[in-house]
Amino acid sequence: QVQLVESGGGLVQPGGSLRLSCAASGFTFSSYTMRWYRQAPGKERDLVARISSTGDSTVYADSMKGRFTISRDNAKNKVYLQMNSLKPEDTAVYYCNFVRWGINYWGKGTLVTVSS
Repeated sequence: QVQLVESGGGLVQPGGSLRLSCAASGFTFSSYTMRWYRQAPGKERDLVARISSTGDSTVYADSMKGRFTISRDNAKNKVYLQMNSLKPEDTAVYYCNFVRWGINYWGKGTLVTVSS
């Protein structure tokens, strides 16, 4: 049974940092590209970043470049999102994702609130 469990969200002040984690199980984690998405209230779910199965290649949405870093530990079946210089507009639920055989798998998300 595939499971993706996000953690690490919370309330942070503008300019602060958070590190999100996603623990994966039920599939061969090291074989799949992993993605972080986010969904702000009343908005669509948008791609934040993705990382290749080996971790050699990463891609970021333009608004996250230079502030966010995606990484993974295939030995621990985890993917991470380090978020620095957070802005109020980064407030959203952050989701971990992968696609297998055309099917999207999602965690339940972790809420990040950036506010003073």
